[in-house]
Amino acid sequence: MSKNYFLPLGGTGEIGMNLNLYGYAHENNEEWIMIDCGVTFSQSGAPGIDLQMADPNFIAKKKKNLLGIILTHAHEDHIGAMPFIWPHLQCPIYTTKFTASLLEEKFNEYKISFDEKLIIIDDQEELQIGSFNIKAIGLSHSIPEMNAIVIETPNLKIFHSGDWKIDDDPVVGGKFDKNKASELSNLNIDLLVCDSTNSIVPGRSGSESEVRDSLIEIISGIEGRIFISTFASNVARLTSVAEAAAINDRQVVLSGMGMHKISRAAKKSGYFKGIPDFVDEEDAGYLPADKTLILCTGSQGEYRAALSKIARDEHRNLYADEGDTVIFSSKMIPGNEYGILRLQNTFAKRGINVITEKDSFVHVSGHPCEDELIEMFNLLKPKYMIPVHGEHRHLRENANIASQCGIQAKVIENGELITISKEGFEGVKNVENGRIYKDGNILVHDFESNSTERSKLSFSGVLTVSIQINNNKVQKKPIVSTIGIPEFDEKGIRLVDLVQERLSQILKSSKVDEKLENRIKNAITKEINYIWGKKPFVEVIIHYN
Repeated sequence: MSKNYFLPLGGTGEIGMNLNLYGYAHENNEEWIMIDCGVTFSQSGAPGIDLQMADPNFIAKKKKNLLGIILTHAHEDHIGAMPFIWPHLQCPIYTTKFTASLLEEKFNEYKISFDEKLIIIDDQEELQIGSFNIKAIGLSHSIPEMNAIVIETPNLKIFHSGDWKIDDDPVVGGKFDKNKASELSNLNIDLLVCDSTNSIVPGRSGSESEVRDSLIEIISGIEGRIFISTFASNVARLTSVAEAAAINDRQVVLSGMGMHKISRAAKKSGYFKGIPDFVDEEDAGYLPADKTLILCTGSQGEYRAALSKIARDEHRNLYADEGDTVIFSSKMIPGNEYGILRLQNTFAKRGINVITEKDSFVHVSGHPCEDELIEMFNLLKPKYMIPVHGEHRHLRENANIASQCGIQAKVIENGELITISKEGFEGVKNVENGRIYKDGNILVHDFESNSTERSKLSFSGVLTVSIQINNNKVQKKPIVSTIGIPEFDEKGIRLVDLVQERLSQILKSSKVDEKLENRIKNAITKEINYIWGKKPFVEVIIHYN
C-alpha cells in the first residue's frame, strides 16, 4: 500500500522561511522532495539574530531518501537558507536559470562547492525524480521565472502554487492570459497547496504595468533628485522604475549591495534589455539633480541600507537636498513600522518630500487577492486544498474561500505531517520541527539561543562585582561596574555608591564560604530592584589569593 505525505516545516502559520516536503511511501520505501528552502528576517524580540530558517532535522535524518530540492523562485524567503541547509543534504537542486544565477552567487560567497548538483529547468519542462513526475509551470510574480510545480505520484496529482498573482500585462515574465488559463484548467489536480499571503484582501492585486504607468506620471511632475526604494528582488519593479526614468529623461543610479546582485543576475539571464545602462553611484554627483533617479535598498527602514545612510547624510557617494523626493515603492511589512516611519520622518525633517503607497499608486503586491484566488480555484478545480505561505488568519481565510468554491480545505501548520489520497485527508501527526537562528557566523537551534537573555540585558542592564579575598578576608574595596543602569537614583545619589554600601554590610555580616557569591548576587539584585524597580543581571567574581 502506498501513501502520499505533505509536511511544511516553514512558512505555514507565518510569512517567510518557506520549506515544504512531499513524500511518497511504497513497499517499505520512502521518497522525499523538498520545495524551497528560505529564511525570514528577525524582528524585535530576537536581538543579534540575523536570520531565521526552518529546522530541517526531520529530513536531514532521512537525507538518503531526499531525491532533490526544487526552488520555485529566487526570493529570500524561498532560497535564502540554501547556503546553510543544503551542505548538510547534498542532494540535486532543480531551478530556473535566473534563480540558479543568484543561488550560485550565494554559494560562492560562502565558498560552497556544488559541482554538478545544480540542474537548470525551464517553464513547461517535465522530469522524473524517483516516483515523482515533476512539471514546472510559469506564473506571474514580482520576480522572473516563478514556477508553480505540478507533482504527480503514481496515485495523486498535486499543484504547488509557489508565489503567484494573475497579471495579464506583467512587466517581466509571461502573461496570465487565456492560454495560461486553458493550460491550468486541463491539469486535473487532486490537491492544491496554495499561497495565502493576500487572502484577507478583497479584489485583485493589480498589474505591474499599471504601476509603471503611474510612476511615469509621478516622476514627470517632480523637480530635483528622486530616490526610489523597493525590494531589491522585485525585478519587475526595477524594470518599471528604469523604464519610467528613461521616458522622463532621467538616468538611474543603483545603490545597495542587493540592487547590484539582482541587477547582475537579471542581466546574466537576459533581462533589462532595452533599458539604458545604470550609472555607478560614484559618478552620480556629476549628474544634474533633475536628470537623476537613484534606485536604492532600504524600503523597510533597515539601518545599514543605502536609503537610511542617505537620510542620515552618511552615504559615501550620495546625498539628498531639501526639495528632493523619496518614493517608497513597497508595502510596509508588519513589524517594520517603527523603522520605516522613523526613516520617513528623518527625510521630512530635512525638507525632503516623501511619497508612499498611501499617497500615490506606487506599489502592487506580487500575491493573489481574494478574486484571484477564486479564479484560480475555478480554473484548477482541485478536490482538496491546503493553504500555506501565510499567518494563521491568512490560512483560515484562504481555506474559507476554497470551501465556498466547493473545495475541501485543511488548515495545518509547520511540523504537521498530513497523509493525503484521492479520497482526501487521512491523518495528521506532529513531527520534529523548529527554527534555526543565524547568530553572526554561528547557527543555533531556537531553544539553544541566548537571544532571550539579550532581550533582558537590553531591558535591565548588567552589574558586575569583583572581590579579592585572601585568608578569608576581603583585601581591597570591591570593584563595581555597570552597563545600561542609571548612574543616579531619584535623590541624585550614585547607584554604585549605594551598591558599595550594601556590599560592605554583606561582607561584614557574612562568612567566606561557597555560598558567598549567591548571597551577594541576591542582596545586590534586591537592592537595585528596590531603588530602580528593575532586576539587572548581576555577576559576582571572587578572586581567591
